[in-house]
Amino acid sequence: MNKSVQKYMAQIGKRGGMKSRRRLGSETARNMVRVREARRAFKRFRTACFWSCDPQYLVTIDDLGWVAEQLMKHGGREAWEIGARLCP
Repeated sequence: MNKSVQKYMAQIGKRGGMKSRRRLGSETARNMVRVREARRAFKRFRTACFWSCDPQYLVTIDDLGWVAEQLMKHGGREAWEIGARLCP
């Protein structure tokens, strides 16, 4: 293999192993995970808990309390547990 190709491949490999350059605070990262979980729950329990809402609705951080409330009120045990995790 050519020396310049080896050097390039080594540089790419090194960059891949380095820590991400994005600087997220722990609270921001936790909120991102909670929103992702709420979006999954919205899709999964749409017919049971969110049947009157637009199926294309995009849950945001401001909706976490509402999503948790609907899951805990209208869903079964599994939905209730997810709702309890969303808003501790």
